[in-house]
Amino acid sequence: MILPALLLALELTGHNDEDLARRLQNREPRAMAELYDRFGRLAYSVTLAIVRDPAATEDLVQETFLRAWSRIRAFDAARGALGAWIIAIARNRAIDYLRSMQKRIEANSLGFDPADHPRLFNDTERNLLNAEHARLLQSALAGLSENQRRVIELAYYEGLSQTEMAEKLGQPLGTIKTWTRTALQQLRAALTAGATA
Repeated sequence: MILPALLLALELTGHNDEDLARRLQNREPRAMAELYDRFGRLAYSVTLAIVRDPAATEDLVQETFLRAWSRIRAFDAARGALGAWIIAIARNRAIDYLRSMQKRIEANSLGFDPADHPRLFNDTERNLLNAEHARLLQSALAGLSENQRRVIELAYYEGLSQTEMAEKLGQPLGTIKTWTRTALQQLRAALTAGATA
C-alpha cells in the first residue's frame, strides 16, 4: 500500500513544491490549506491502511499536518518531494500509534497467553494480504520498461522530483514526465487487474 501511495504522491508533486515549501516556511496559512488539499486524502489513505481505525486515522492525519507545519523549516525541496515527505510523516505517525497501542494492550493483558491474542490472527491475515500485494506489485514493476522503472525507483528510494530526475538522467523534463505518467498508469492498471483477478 505504501509504495503505490508514494507513487501517487509523486504524481501530485509538482514544480511548485519549492514555492509551497517556501510559503509554508514563511508561515502563510493559505499555504497550509493548499498542502492539506493536495495531500490530505493521500495521508488519510496511507494512515488508514496501517491503523485500520477511521477515528484514529482522522486524529493521526491532523497530527501529521501539525508536525509538517512545525517541522517545515527542516524540509529541503532540493533533497526530496513534498508529497513523499508528508507520506513519510503519516506513515511514521501511524506506526508510532500502533506501537503505543500494542504496549497498552500488553500492559493491560493480565497474564493472557500471547498465542490467545486475537491481534495475532489479524496480523496473519494482513501479512498474507501484504504478501499477495507485494507479489502483484513486483509483477507490475517487472512489466515496466527500464526507463519507467528507473524514474519510479528514483522517486521512491531517493525522493527526487521530476526536474531532479531529468538532471540526473540527462533527459528532457518532458521525457521524464512521460516515463513517469506511463509508468504510473501501467502500475495502476496492473494492480487493479491483479486485485480483481
